[in-house]
Amino acid sequence: MKKCLLAVFVLTIAVGGYSAPPEVVEPYEIDAKPSPKGAIDALVLASLQKHDITPANLCSDAVFIRRVYLDVIGALPEAQDVLDFLADESEDKRSVLIDQLLEREEFADYWSLKWCDLLRVKAEFPINLWPNGVQTYHRWIRNAIRDNMPYDEFVRHLLTSSGSNFRVPPVNFYNAIQGRDPATIADAVALTFMGVRTRHWTEAERAGMAAFFSRVAYKGTAEWKEVIVHLDPAPSKPFRAVFPGGEAIRITPDQDPRRVFADWLIDPKNPWFTRNAVNRTWAWLMGTGIIHEPDDVRPDNPPSNPELLAYLERELIAADYDLRRIYRIILNSDIYQQSAIPRSNHPKAERLFAHYKVRRLDAEVLMDALCRLSGWGEEYSSPIPEPFTFIPPSHPTITLADGSISSQFLEMFGRPARDTGLASERNNKITTEQRLYLLNSSAVQQRIYRNQRLIGLFRWAKGKLHPIIRGVYLSILSREPTAAEIAAVEEYHKRSGLSVRNAALDLAWALINSKEFLYRH
Repeated sequence: MKKCLLAVFVLTIAVGGYSAPPEVVEPYEIDAKPSPKGAIDALVLASLQKHDITPANLCSDAVFIRRVYLDVIGALPEAQDVLDFLADESEDKRSVLIDQLLEREEFADYWSLKWCDLLRVKAEFPINLWPNGVQTYHRWIRNAIRDNMPYDEFVRHLLTSSGSNFRVPPVNFYNAIQGRDPATIADAVALTFMGVRTRHWTEAERAGMAAFFSRVAYKGTAEWKEVIVHLDPAPSKPFRAVFPGGEAIRITPDQDPRRVFADWLIDPKNPWFTRNAVNRTWAWLMGTGIIHEPDDVRPDNPPSNPELLAYLERELIAADYDLRRIYRIILNSDIYQQSAIPRSNHPKAERLFAHYKVRRLDAEVLMDALCRLSGWGEEYSSPIPEPFTFIPPSHPTITLADGSISSQFLEMFGRPARDTGLASERNNKITTEQRLYLLNSSAVQQRIYRNQRLIGLFRWAKGKLHPIIRGVYLSILSREPTAAEIAAVEEYHKRSGLSVRNAALDLAWALINSKEFLYRH
């Protein structure tokens, strides 16, 4: 294919460096600035004004529908959905779309993927849940998200459940930890539910919290790989444990220390629990936590906007820990709906949320997008020869339960190993290896040549280039092409001497390799 000629015509979003953009960059934004419609907008805009930072324009409808689909359900919108949304003149259409996406089954699929990363849902070394445990754990997590289980109830189940890892799904939290000693369990609890890395604590502080998990015990059964998580039944004397922050408590033999800790943790007055929940949610939707990294909360790593963090904490408590309430507040804000094109070169502009943060698509989301376009799926592999580890190619990648099941593509594009539960395990930075793969891989080329959507489009357009260009842009970039882009493709077709079909295939190749396709923006 004559790829290089067309690539220069593809409009992409700048993700490095800074040059003052024109007043409005079409088709990515509209001529409007964020306004203080809600508390998030007011708090962020006040912070930007204090630092003399100009916020970005609001994004266009075409950018918004693509962005909110990717951020809420981890998938690109269908071309017809884009056209319907662009044609809708209702003032509340963005809010209506947000509500619709939050109720879709794919919402539970995509957000269970995020939680499975955090909770280390993986069958094989060094996390040994085994396939049966993975399937029951993943199903429970997904159902909890689908059914909108309150976050405090969700965490209480994870911390206090006892029983078989095959029959009581939440006990897999204790199995999915690289170690069964109290200190290692406490480290995982602090990281997951408080956003704290306990290596910053003193030995006394770590020991005080580890005491709450000193009676967690494990035993096997006659069933292969089954593990019973329970309280050690051996006689115990009262002992002392210390909550993070320094408050000591006496644990009596008739008490479950895990329940004592869970009661303290999920109390609305707790200084860590709610803050961590809303900060992680903000980081997942906005690309950067108010405290960054979201799992590195400590006194010398303060929030970039303390008032914003405090507001979201209050909202989650008032909503009885309904996380969808926080999603709605964030997604409906003008701050979330800003363009990704910055209007300030201030060094703190991104950190203070002066524009939407551009970032590469998750490996699973990118794989599913390529599969959707081509009409055929990915080949997965697993080191474990068990029935649960056979995944048909048609299976959407974001619904993979087991972190041990992978593919060359997923590993190349930074899918997390799920060994530590750290946010930094996922690597969404573009690499030279990834770029070369997308540019030269025969697998990508075959996905384009065998693209069922393009084949159907060619038949429908009956050889007419203009509707084909429009259809390719809607399918791949989720927007209409601009007049300049249409002219560029028509000029390329004329100069190259290619057939309409081959020129359209070159266009599809160029768009798939563009930053506009590969990145959230």
